[in-house]
This record gives sequence, structure tokens and C-alpha cells, in this order.
Amino acid sequence: MALLVGATLYLYLELRSTRNEMAAQFDDYNAQFAQLEGTVSRTSRSVDTSVEEVKGMMATKGKQLEEQTQKVEQRVLGRTQTLAKEIEQTKAQQQAALRDVGGKLNSLEQVASTTDSKVGSLTGRVDTVKTEVDKTREELEQAIADLKTVRGDLGVQSGLIATNGEEVAALRRLGERDYFEFDLTKTKQPVRVGNVRVKLRKADAKRQKFTLELYADDKKIEKKDKTLLEPVQFYVIGSRVPYELVVNKVEKNRIVGYIATPKAASERKPTTTSASSD
Repeated sequence: MALLVGATLYLYLELRSTRNEMAAQFDDYNAQFAQLEGTVSRTSRSVDTSVEEVKGMMATKGKQLEEQTQKVEQRVLGRTQTLAKEIEQTKAQQQAALRDVGGKLNSLEQVASTTDSKVGSLTGRVDTVKTEVDKTREELEQAIADLKTVRGDLGVQSGLIATNGEEVAALRRLGERDYFEFDLTKTKQPVRVGNVRVKLRKADAKRQKFTLELYADDKKIEKKDKTLLEPVQFYVIGSRVPYELVVNKVEKNRIVGYIATPKAASERKPTTTSASSD
């Protein structure tokens, strides 16, 4: 019995202690729940406030976006209108340019027509000139064909011999040599002919002979008793081809003819040597 009473007492005390602990825990849970409820309430209010703030911000941003959209639309519209005006102006300029080009094309067609007429006329003139050139060439070839070559007084085969001024002109046009014509009378001083000097000593019209002196490279060359159309040949320094003097007319104390020189000889400076008197 005592053991049973003791066990019962122990259980009672243990149950009372457990009940007190559970009551304490329950109170603690209630406090925590109340605290949690307060936190939830505050959080809810904070969330509501944040939602309102977000709504306000969204409304403000929406208004700003709408204003910006309107500004962009106005700028785009203004730019579109400007582009439209520029396009119209460009079209007008292009049409004016096309009209101008059309006018120029008409002018060019007229010029081309006039040019064709002038070209036709010029072609006729060219044909005429060509005919004249061909005729002149034939006359020159005929004149050259009538000339002869002989050996000069130095034994060198001479060039073509001209008997008058026309034939000299024909040889000059041939272009193989330079020709310097002269008409000399008997004088005390030599006369310059081309790049040499010539002094007539004697001219015999009856025998058709003459004597003269040539001055070249500071030297005197005497040619005695030469005959009509005889190539009088002489050399100058720097030329392997001889100069040729031809007299095609002999009168008393007068001779007429020419000196033929190689092409490069025309660039030589004339001699400065003077002759002694008779």
C-alpha cells in the first residue's frame, strides 16, 4: 500500500510538473504566435504600402513614357514632313535638270548635224588637198627623175645636180641635204654662203669656167678652172660627207648656183677667216 501510495504520489507530482511545463510552453507558443501575427500584420501593411508605391511609380513612368512617345511621334512626324518636302524639291530639280538635258540634247543634235555638214565639207577639202599633194609628189618625183648624178672634182660620187632654181627647190623638198643658193660677183672679200665663205676670183662666160676660193675651218681652199654643173667638192671638219658647190650659170665676173651640205652641217658655226685681196 505504501508503495502504491508512493507511486501514485510520484505520478501525480510528475503529471503536475508535466502540466506546468505544457502550460508554460503553451503560453510561450501564444506569445510567439502573437508576435508572429504582429509581424505578419506589419509585413502586410508594408506590402500594401509597397504595392501603392509601385502603382504610383508605374503611373508616373506610364505618364513619362506617354509623353516621350508623343515627343518621338512629333519628331518623326516633323522629320517625315521635312523629308517629304525635300523629296518634292528633289523631284522638281530632277525634272528641271531633265528639261535642261533635253534642251542640251536638242542643241547637241543641231551641233552634230552642223558638224556632219562641216566634216563632209572638210572631207572634200582633204580629198582636194590629197589630190594636190599627190600631184605635187608626182611633179617632185618627175623633177628628181630628170636630175643626174656625176662624180665631183674629188672623185666622189655627187648627189643630184640641179640646173636651175626650180630644181634646187625640188631637191630641198626631198630633204636629204640642206641647200644654200648664191649669186656671186667678183669682189675683194668672201661672201658667206651657209656656214662657209666664198670668194669669186674669175668667171669666163665664153668658156663657161670659173675660179674661186672657199674658206672653211680657218682654211682656204682654191678651186681653179671649174666648169658649169661640175660638183666642186670639199671637206669640213666633223663631216665625212663632202660639201658640194654647183654653179649652173656663168657670166662675166658672175656665177649663180648653190652649196649642198649634209643635214648636220647646218648647225655648224660659219668660219670667221677673211680673204686677202686680189
